[in-house]
Amino acid sequence: MNDAESATVFFPGAGSFGAEFRPLTHALGRSSWPVRYPGRPGRDYGAPAASFDAVVQACAEQIVQRPAARPLLVGHSYGAYVAYATAARLREAGVEVAALVAVGAAGPGRLRVPEQATAGPAEAAAYLDRADPGVLAGAPSDEWRTVVAETTAQDLRLLRQFTPATVPGLHCPVLAARGTEDPLTTDDTIAAWRHTTTGSFTLRTFPGGHSGLLRSPDCASWLQRVRETAGA
Repeated sequence: MNDAESATVFFPGAGSFGAEFRPLTHALGRSSWPVRYPGRPGRDYGAPAASFDAVVQACAEQIVQRPAARPLLVGHSYGAYVAYATAARLREAGVEVAALVAVGAAGPGRLRVPEQATAGPAEAAAYLDRADPGVLAGAPSDEWRTVVAETTAQDLRLLRQFTPATVPGLHCPVLAARGTEDPLTTDDTIAAWRHTTTGSFTLRTFPGGHSGLLRSPDCASWLQRVRETAGA
């Protein structure tokens, strides 16, 4: 499988800059890459998005501009909802998605964004400490921890604008996964992803917390099989 045939596109979680996907992009090869959300620091990232829809549009445009057919979309947490809405946007643009993989996220119909976590950096930091303690604990500096907290609050404010009922149903396979120790999801809430598609649905669990499963070799092997099956 090469870039002209398919690609695996990763959608980071709230406050993330995509580092959590490094083990997976390494395992899956150069045809895998993370989308860049508007406003993240770095060359050409631009200003922060004013709406959730603007984030989705920016992601869809990045994928359309790449020479790849039938991409596999993999979204983690907040990124799962962006990937879901992007899959529908791509279909409207004539780009068929091979499959959607939602990790660490309740089905869109079960989405609940804690209002307090959107209030500011301190509240977002407290939310991250409860949901995914390693995120801030592993930050290289206090300055970087502040950036992550501020970005998380911004992402969650945008997510509160998301109305799942407005997203047209998908026809591609949908797969949902969670870590067994993830405090933000249950098998029941991620099973709700089955209602987002007329295609096949698969549910998987892996050892670990909210994002820890992304570093699991078992998760990497699973995604490799998903990509091979979806691209067949």
